[in-house]
Amino acid sequence: FVFKLTATKQQEHFFQAAFLEERDAWVRDIKKAIHCLDGGQRFARKSTRRSIRLPETINLSALYLSMKDPEKGIKELKLEKDKKVFNHCFTGTSVIDWLVSSNSIRNRKEGLMLASSLLSEGYLQPAGDTSKAAAEGLSDTPFLDLCDAYYYFPDSGFFCEGNSSDDDVVLKEEFRGIVVKQGCLLKQ
Repeated sequence: FVFKLTATKQQEHFFQAAFLEERDAWVRDIKKAIHCLDGGQRFARKSTRRSIRLPETINLSALYLSMKDPEKGIKELKLEKDKKVFNHCFTGTSVIDWLVSSNSIRNRKEGLMLASSLLSEGYLQPAGDTSKAAAEGLSDTPFLDLCDAYYYFPDSGFFCEGNSSDDDVVLKEEFRGIVVKQGCLLKQ
């Protein structure tokens, strides 16, 4: 899950993500920034709080920590869809249900707004085609209150594996070396 970014002075920077979805999210965000800067526009990450008028009393970071609580938080599951197994994830419906049960919101519509904020600010990540399509703007809301829309916490150890047949060959490459900087590897 490593990708290389070459700067204008031919400096090469290597980034290693923990999993495929994280790598793809980084690449997508970097491409947006490059497109914006090439067009002569100023690049700035939009604040979800301002764009949807999220009340100042809501602390997304504290809410995220509550959601991750092993005892009272959202339960991470192993879910299967379209011959893929999603590990350490949960459904959009379970997020909204948890927000309602924890009295963080008054109704499901408000829950969609809050969950969309968590998604936009990076506290939740989409897993699977349904939730990824919504997050990329192909739906009315970036977050889906559905049982087949999967999400995960960025630091949860999420990974997706496809069900392979006996004929499939699974190749696994490992990077070896010592970490000299976060995101960089030293070759042996």
